[in-house]
Amino acid sequence: MKRIVALWRVVAGQDLRLLWFALRHENRPGWLLPGLAGLALFAVEPLNFALPVIGAVDELVLVPLVLHGMVKMLPAHVLDGFARTGRMRRRA
Repeated sequence: MKRIVALWRVVAGQDLRLLWFALRHENRPGWLLPGLAGLALFAVEPLNFALPVIGAVDELVLVPLVLHGMVKMLPAHVLDGFARTGRMRRRA
């Protein structure tokens, strides 16, 4: 369980900061806002239709993986802008 919490803190924390920056970026991709809205609905949905038996697993594993996938799809100019702000942490 400690590893899952560490995954959330490291991966999802950095990815959430980057996605927050990308949302406020003037040249953000058109898919970003609907994608994040859909992911937020999935994360807070009380009846988790995707995996009803193991509902906690999707919030702890699937949501960070989808967040990371969204970060990987961001255009280079958004990533460069985030790196220039000095907010990017190095991952070990």
